[in-house]
Amino acid sequence: MNRLRLRAEGGFTLIELLVVIAIIGILAAIAIPQFATYRKRGYGSQVKSDIRNVATAEEAYFAANLTYISGTLNSNTPTGFRKTPGVTLSAAIGSSTFQLTASHAMCGSTTWTYSSSSGAISGGPCL
Repeated sequence: MNRLRLRAEGGFTLIELLVVIAIIGILAAIAIPQFATYRKRGYGSQVKSDIRNVATAEEAYFAANLTYISGTLNSNTPTGFRKTPGVTLSAAIGSSTFQLTASHAMCGSTTWTYSSSSGAISGGPCL
């Protein structure tokens, strides 16, 4: 009776465990690089979002004061703008236009620019 019971309670074999570990390793090898790519795209999206938000805030500031804010832009400069942590923004002004330059700390030397005359964001991707 005990012999039958021991045979029925057998566990996994070493081969079965190795196959499962190999499958998990293959899935991890595929998933980890994809995850890094998704994170970098997210950083680029943060920068673009901040550029759009500060451009709107700059236009609102111009409507009230007839001038744009230049230099490094932080939260509440211009009023109402909330900067994402890790994003660096600066503005250069012309007579009736402005240009924004932005980067993210996790994107190395990649920069994005926005020109109020064209309304387009150029630059990237995050490397």
